[in-house]
Amino acid sequence: MKELDVIACLDDFPEEGLIRGQVGTIVHEHVGGTHFEVEFVDRTGHTYALATLPAASLVQLHFEKVSTKGNSNVGRRD
Repeated sequence: MKELDVIACLDDFPEEGLIRGQVGTIVHEHVGGTHFEVEFVDRTGHTYALATLPAASLVQLHFEKVSTKGNSNVGRRD
């Protein structure tokens, strides 16, 4: 994952007011890529959460066809 990727939460983050499945955009990658700053925006463009979240609790969303050949990690959650 990298900056400007669209993600979804795999876990609840009640302290941030976020639940599993909410969609956000990565706005900053912290050193090492273990955590990302993610912005969550409603349909009107209002930011309702800006949170630092662990990479292991995020999944990148894809809006176009992605080749799965040779990628054994597609669909896996470690």
